[in-house]
Amino acid sequence: MSAEQVYATPMAPTNLLYTSYLLRVAYERPFYEGIAAFLPCYWIYWEVGKALEQKGSPNPLYRRWIDTYASAEFEQIVRQVLAVTDRLAEGLTEPQRQAMQQHFVMTSRFEWLFWDMAYRQERWAI
Repeated sequence: MSAEQVYATPMAPTNLLYTSYLLRVAYERPFYEGIAAFLPCYWIYWEVGKALEQKGSPNPLYRRWIDTYASAEFEQIVRQVLAVTDRLAEGLTEPQRQAMQQHFVMTSRFEWLFWDMAYRQERWAI
């Protein structure tokens, strides 16, 4: 698939829903809620990258993806995001931490749906 084809392909419904949720949180909510919403993307990609690294892939494109997300460099980024998230949460009230948790859980669900969407090659029904 060419770059032109990729950019001309409409986002799948789940992808549009997930990214719209992330953007809404980033624009409308406090920073601590935004970082909690984005955290699953970092953390899950790292965990999946590590798991797939053990299995490998004969496909060079997938191998590059695995190498990126299983890398020590990406691990450092994830650990930094986790540390910032923890530091932010320390100074918050219980309701503020609960808001962070709600976004984290929601976007963790969206991550699962995102992977499932790709596996099923989700398309618009209409």
